[in-house]
Order: sequence, then C-alpha cells, then structure tokens
Amino acid sequence: MTRDEIPTPALLLDLDRFQRNLERMTAHVRRTGKAIRPHAKTHKCPEIARRQIQAGALGVACAKLGEAEVMAAAGIRGLLITTEIVPPSSIARLVRLVAEAPDTMIVVDHAENVTAVGAAASAAGVVVNVLVDVDMGNRRTGAQPGEPALALARAVARQRSLRLRGLQGYAGHCAHVVGWKARREASLATMAGLMETRQRLERDGLPVEVVAGGSTGTYDIDVELAGLTELQSGSYCVMDLEYRKIGGRDGDALTNFEMALTVLTTVVSVPTADRAVVDGGLKAFSTDKPFPPESVERPGLTYGFAGDEHGRLTITDPSRAPRLGERIEFFPPHCDPTINLYDRMYVMRGDRVDAVWTIAARGRSD
Repeated sequence: MTRDEIPTPALLLDLDRFQRNLERMTAHVRRTGKAIRPHAKTHKCPEIARRQIQAGALGVACAKLGEAEVMAAAGIRGLLITTEIVPPSSIARLVRLVAEAPDTMIVVDHAENVTAVGAAASAAGVVVNVLVDVDMGNRRTGAQPGEPALALARAVARQRSLRLRGLQGYAGHCAHVVGWKARREASLATMAGLMETRQRLERDGLPVEVVAGGSTGTYDIDVELAGLTELQSGSYCVMDLEYRKIGGRDGDALTNFEMALTVLTTVVSVPTADRAVVDGGLKAFSTDKPFPPESVERPGLTYGFAGDEHGRLTITDPSRAPRLGERIEFFPPHCDPTINLYDRMYVMRGDRVDAVWTIAARGRSD
C-alpha cells in the first residue's frame, strides 16, 4: 500500500524518525547513568512498547489499569501504573494482573488505599510492588513531600503483601515551560522536594530502589538529579507541536527528537480561491491546545477547525492553492489525545506502508 491509497483521515508514523528517537533517548539515559520507563499513555500501542523495550527501556509506564492490562496481554513486562487504583473492582483486577505480571508496580497516595490494596493482595496470595506518589506541585495526585510521604511509605512497608520500591514524582507543570533555561530552573526547584523525600526515606531505613519522574520536556534536565533513577518521558518517541514550540537547550526546537507523527488528510472541497477543505476535523486532531495543526512541508495555507469532520484551509499563497483530492499531512498539536482518536497507525517508510500497528489500549480509561 502507498500513502495515496490510505483511507483518510489517518494516523501516520515515520518509522525511520521514530527509530532514531528511540536510539537517541537510549543513548541519553545510558550516558547520564539513568534508565527510562517511557509512558505508554502517549501511544497506547503494544508494538511501540515492545520496540522501546528492545531499544533498552525497563518497561513502560501506563496511566491507567486498563492500559496495563492490554500491555500485559501482549507480553509487555516492567509495567508501572502511574495513577492510583482505588475502586474495589479495580483493585480486584489489579491483583489478577499482578498474578500474571508480578513485576508490575503501582502508586499510592493515601493510607486507606494502602490498606485496601494490601488486604486484596494478601487474600489473592500475591505481593504488589508500590511506589509512593509525591505531589510535585501539579495539585493533582500525590502525598505531600517530606513527612507526609514518609508516613505513607512507612504504612506501605508495614503491609506484608506490599513491597515498597520507592517514589514517583511528576512535575508536569514544568514540562512545557517555554525556554530551556526557565524550564530547567522550574523543574530542578520543583523536583528538589522529591529528592528531599528520598533522603528522609533513606534515613528511616526504607528502600528507595526506584525514584521515577521526568517528562519529554525535561528529559535533559532531570537527569542532573543524583537521586532520580528513571525517566517517564513518553512523547519523545513521536513528538508534537507543543513540544516543538517549547525550545531546546540551544534555543531551537526541543533538542534531538524528530516529528515522527502526522495526520494524513484529503482535500475534499475547494469552494473559493482562498479556501479549501480537508476531511480531518475535531475527530482527527486533539483540540486541547490554543494552536491548530500545522501542515508538513506545505506552505501557503493555514488550518482551522471547521466541525467534527472538516478542517478549513485558508489559502495564503494563491500560487500554491491545494488541488481537489490532494493529500496533505499535518503535525498534531498534542500527540497523546490525537493518537487516542485512532484504532491504528500506518507505519511509513517514505511513501510506502511498512506495517499497520494497532492502538490496542485506545479508549482504556478505566
């Protein structure tokens, strides 16, 4: 199959760019003495997870239990579920998952949850690996740094069917600070709370084998932290406009990683000299950012959302007006929610389809 035969709108992955992204991240973490457990919430695709592990990753992080179940069913191990698992029905699913994949890790931020997971694990005859989730200022999940997190770690250690492995701290609000120097200052200042919490656990004699955190935006910043053991960066493997815009160490686009993910559309109408319409709208791209998709190597037009199924192209260069039926690729504003809109991605080498990978964990928000 060629690019022109793909039904649109469609999600495309440039295989060569993708592979180079994996290789660059692996070289980076090895050079800095860290590890990576990339966040699979970006891609929700077992084949991408498999290739990340083949490239040197410890496993993958999953935002939700449902994502981890899909990955485990595909044979992926080294799973870390980065959101607390609280409902009793979900805890029951968790212990079944741990029976299948014993090295799976979870996070906790409340003593009641520690007790509930410990009781379920004991009844099922399994041991659950646990990280204490520490709030890095996101005001989302996580125990407060310092004594509150230490108290929770002690509670985990008291549970015979739980194994305390360490800490998780994600400073997501620092990931998209524009300008590398400003981002570095914000992230290192914020992550200092996680490092201080690690020291408290160590002084208390508690195990801290794992200290996980970091993002694609801070991948070359958080490795400066001696107490951080692994990165959770996810978007680096495909990239998107938001990460391209924040700027890298040298003041250009985010250093090293290439834009590997695009959405392919077809021009379905050219009603006026200054307007064309493609078949990719609100259902084809993420809409959570204040900027629209951008065309790939197609100057002379700008994209605007025009409903569920359509995108409106304003033709700024009449000499480059799109033709009816022309295929146009766009970079998405935000890769994670864009990928979640599709069941599959077409893996490209040049203009030919090399493979079709299933986004098997798509929609697994449970």
